[in-house]
Amino acid sequence: MLKCRLPMAEIVTDFFDKLKSKSQGFASFDYEEAGYDASDLVKMEVLLNGEAVDALAAVMHKSSVVVAGREIASRLKDVIRRQLFDIIIQTTANGKIVARETVKQLRKNVTAKCYGGDITRKMKLLNKQKEGKKRLKRIGKVDLPHEAFLTIVKRAE
Repeated sequence: MLKCRLPMAEIVTDFFDKLKSKSQGFASFDYEEAGYDASDLVKMEVLLNGEAVDALAAVMHKSSVVVAGREIASRLKDVIRRQLFDIIIQTTANGKIVARETVKQLRKNVTAKCYGGDITRKMKLLNKQKEGKKRLKRIGKVDLPHEAFLTIVKRAE
């Protein structure tokens, strides 16, 4: 028999599932509340293009913020679809940026129909595309798919 004190947040998310999977279901787990202790907790927020996404915010211990922030940012980078503008994913804690990832933009080939000839036409089309992307980035909203929420909630094995 093993007796120890564990933070309740860790037990709720991971511990019980890992215990059952490691022991092929034979281990059991019983706990009693030991009371409340003061701890260094911080709120970690996820920013998409500078806008906070409240559904992805989490309260966690100060020591695990950097690792969790990097993991969440990299998972979101894999899940979010590319759009016509760069999507900047940042995780912040206490007003400091902990991690940053960028989902690169799609590049539509606007010069495909301009073969040969004058270079000024190509440059005009590319500049027009660049201005359109700037405008789109100002007013564009990032659609966060439902899978993004599921991948954040699900922990890495």
